[in-house]
Amino acid sequence: MSKLSSIRPNCDVGLIGLAVMGQNLVLNMVDHGFRVAVFNRTYARTKSFMERCEAEPCGGNVSAFEMLDSFIENLKRPRKVVMLVQAGAATEAIIQAVLPLLDEGDVLIDGGNALWSDTICREKKLAGKGIHFIGSGVSGGELGARFGPSLMPGGSKEAWAFLEPIWVAIAAKVDSDTGQPIEGALPGEPVTDGEACTTYVGADGAGHYVKMVHNGIEYVDMQLICEAFQLMKELLQMSPDEMSVTFRGWNEGELNSFLVEITADILQQRDYGDENHFLVDRILDAAGQKGTGKWSSQSALDLGSPASAMAEAVFARCLSAQKDERVTASKLFDNPKLSPVTGEQKELLIAAIRDALYCSKICAYAQGFALMGEAAKEYGWNLNFANLAKIFRGGCIIRARFLQKITEAYQKQDDLSNLILDPYFTGQLKERQSGWRKVVSLAAEAGVSCPAFMAALAYFDGYRSATLPANLLQAQRDYFGAHTYERTDAPRGQSFHTDWPHPMRPQQKI
Repeated sequence: MSKLSSIRPNCDVGLIGLAVMGQNLVLNMVDHGFRVAVFNRTYARTKSFMERCEAEPCGGNVSAFEMLDSFIENLKRPRKVVMLVQAGAATEAIIQAVLPLLDEGDVLIDGGNALWSDTICREKKLAGKGIHFIGSGVSGGELGARFGPSLMPGGSKEAWAFLEPIWVAIAAKVDSDTGQPIEGALPGEPVTDGEACTTYVGADGAGHYVKMVHNGIEYVDMQLICEAFQLMKELLQMSPDEMSVTFRGWNEGELNSFLVEITADILQQRDYGDENHFLVDRILDAAGQKGTGKWSSQSALDLGSPASAMAEAVFARCLSAQKDERVTASKLFDNPKLSPVTGEQKELLIAAIRDALYCSKICAYAQGFALMGEAAKEYGWNLNFANLAKIFRGGCIIRARFLQKITEAYQKQDDLSNLILDPYFTGQLKERQSGWRKVVSLAAEAGVSCPAFMAALAYFDGYRSATLPANLLQAQRDYFGAHTYERTDAPRGQSFHTDWPHPMRPQQKI
């Protein structure tokens, strides 16, 4: 009997979906001593993966199956089945195929980027059949899945108890004191010390909601870095290798993060076969997206939670995709002319861009955590924001040094309404806002598009304003639609209406 067809009984966990993430998560589980059964809709991919396993230190702990029923029967009870397939129809198809083969008490885990509302419905439906359902965010890309991702499980606590030993084992690890990721994992030699970057998030769709917001923050983080890149390119005429050195320096300080680190690496890459050009200059400026950033922005609108920087990051990708139209428009308008910036002024402006990046990043994360707070109220989730910040410190795409500061902020005050109000972040914004304002002003004068920088600054200025022009707006709404208004000299909640068409314009207390 071949390895492919041999059945190893009593596997600890099963995984369906052997794309990049699925394959690497299997190998990660095996590294930590778990026996894993695997199934893929296309068996050719299963065979290809098993060939890869022969070159990995799997020790025969991966069992492949061509038939779904054999795959299920080979799992220890209660069976734990992880799905890593495309969200939507593909996920639903797998659930419907697996469901008749499961028994009461078995656990089905969706590790894809499912819409949280779908997860809520699925968890409720499957609970009625006696099946535990967990919607778990998985972040970290290919390397994260292989050596330690950030994992965000949502569902019942009873279901989490079955999955917890596996998720804690395979998650990324960070130093408990510094919050810095513990590196050095190799095939067959996983990191086992440190704090695991996973925690029980909350009921039903909470895990997938948090993963969605994580991705929304990721959108902003990436856009902000790209705007810093564009400013250095357009205002300072810096070459990619010069910018690489700058980003590498920033990565040594408060901006230390996975995204800044890879940006420095990307910018130093020369084009293939042409050492006179940098690869980044040959990559078409049209960005793709998979939907989680859009979902985050839509949810923010639904919940009335201002996440303007997040939305602008999504729109920036949409605008980038209109490449041909942008090229046409570029021929119709001249850029404003600014004097070249050199010498000491250049260094000062680089420092200002750094400050703008950090301040905007603070506001982006403040928007993301505030959005999760509104969702918690709406859907009855008891989210622990200190723990969520903790699990973002390693494994995931947004991992960054300053997440330790976010962790500490929520540890000091678990009901903190906005990160901007935390003393550390208040101090940083006070200290750095002048550079931020200078950069946004220069960008506007020079005609350099920086929507996320600008949106973050507008959010900050709005949030710190005791008064906004919404008083006039509310008067307008009352004028044409009798929507009423509150008064500054009356208790909150007391509404008034002016009879605007009446010549005397009498006011009524509603």
